[in-house]
Parts: sequence; structure tokens; C-alpha cells
Amino acid sequence: MPSRKKTAMFASAFLTCVCSFVIICVALATQHWMSSDVRFSGTNSSVTVSLTYGLFSGTCGQFVEAGLMVSEKTFRVSVNLSNTKAKSTIAAIIVILVLSLLTSLLSSGFTCSNAVSNPYQTFLGPIGVYTWNSLSGVFILIAMILFPVNVEQNDLSVELARGCFSALQTHLKSEHTYGYSYWIMLLIIFLNITSTIIIYFYEHARYSKKKEQERPIENAPKDVILF
Repeated sequence: MPSRKKTAMFASAFLTCVCSFVIICVALATQHWMSSDVRFSGTNSSVTVSLTYGLFSGTCGQFVEAGLMVSEKTFRVSVNLSNTKAKSTIAAIIVILVLSLLTSLLSSGFTCSNAVSNPYQTFLGPIGVYTWNSLSGVFILIAMILFPVNVEQNDLSVELARGCFSALQTHLKSEHTYGYSYWIMLLIIFLNITSTIIIYFYEHARYSKKKEQERPIENAPKDVILF
């Protein structure tokens, strides 16, 4: 059985890993990654399309220049995208987040296992926790970079707006605001770092205690050691 200190430390790390897992699920499920106001020129006046969307679905509304809403609808992101590059990037972000979800699940399993037992294999201990937490954090960081690149370089909001309302004409300008579904991924990275720090402090304390136990033998006179 593990010591009480080890159980407490790994149980704390387990909670942070579970929270990370839950937040990734929230980020995937919600559609508040981006809110955009995309302006197009019309026949007699300009038209603004307001969008709020995530990785799978969103809502869009069309407004005339006076601010009067003409229509509002929900849409599927994959269906509205005609730009192959933008669609591929969205698919890549989803795959990366699913991989992050799996690494968080593995990290949760490793920390839980260490909280209740002492695994014999080295990789099942702190090294495994470091590995899965690091991978999860890297995956989240890549997703956070790819999404704004997709919005800016591939005109994601413009593509989605045209998918909602096919009669739109020349694109004039766009205004983007990143929603909470995007920013909570920073919390996932923070939780991964926290979990890693907890395990590092446990390892450091265990190493220091081991060195202290060896020190009396190292400092003892040679004749006493021989005796």
C-alpha cells in the first residue's frame, strides 16, 4: 500500500486530471468558440451576418443596415464549409482535442492507480503521469493555435456566413470575438501544469528523504561501518 502522503499527492493530481478531462468535453460540446460579425455589400445597403459557432454547430442571423434581423438559423459547421482547407483544419482540431481527451483519461488512470497502489513498472509511476500530462497540454496548445489560424487565414467566419445565406455579395470586413469555449482551454493547460508540479514535489520530497536516510551511513567512521 502507498504511504498516506503519496495517496494525498496523487489523489490531488487525479482531481486535476479529471477536471481537465471534463473541460475538454465542455470545449468540444459547446458552440461558443467564436462570435463574428461579417459585413457584406448588398444591392442597396450593406448586410451583416452575426455568427456564433463551435467545432460542430452554430447559429447565424442576417441583419440589414438599420439593425433589423431578416432571418436566423442554426447550422452544421461541416455542412456550411465549402473551403476544403478550412474544413480539414476543423477536422484536425477535433482529432487533436480527442487525442487530448484520451491522454487526460490515461493521466487520470495513472494518478488514480498510484494513489491506491505502488505499480512495479517505472512508466506506470510519475514518468507516465509526466508523459500523458505533457502530451495533453501540447495537444491543447496546438488546437488553440490552429483555430485562430483557420479563422484568419482561411476566412472561416466568411465561409460559414456564405453557407448560411447564399445570396451574399462582396465581403467588406469581419469582427471576431473568441468565446469561453476557446479560452477555457487555457485552464486545461494550467491544470496539466498543476498536476505535473504536484507529482514533481512528491518525487523531490521522496528523493530528499532517501538522501537523508543514506547520509548517516556516508558520514559514519570507516571502522564503525566495518564493525
